[in-house]
Amino acid sequence: MTAKKILVADDQESIRRGLRQMLDDAGDLYIGGEAADGAEALKKVRQEPWDLVILDVTMPNGNGLDVLREIRGEYPSLPVLMLSVHPASQYSARAMRLGASGYIVKDHAPEELLPKIREVLAVRG
Repeated sequence: MTAKKILVADDQESIRRGLRQMLDDAGDLYIGGEAADGAEALKKVRQEPWDLVILDVTMPNGNGLDVLREIRGEYPSLPVLMLSVHPASQYSARAMRLGASGYIVKDHAPEELLPKIREVLAVRG
């Protein structure tokens, strides 16, 4: 099985580093790129193919929901998991309406992220 290439877009370097460590340990997933803001995330999505995008809701230069809307318009089948410090009650319904594949609160990310990534990728095929 080919490892799945993931783009992580989060303005906090410590979050990106933690996700990289978690996914590197998984073996079948890897972070093929990182973005520190919304504009950089869109640029990278447009430059090369990705199996999944993990997108922070709150970022400079284009918040995650705006970036999600752009991605959905251009790449409707690309899975996007939203990651946020905000409780699910605040943004998850809006993110799902905009086409997110899932919403994970950063506090719960260590135990929820890998299963959710695998679930989303399995649905995609």
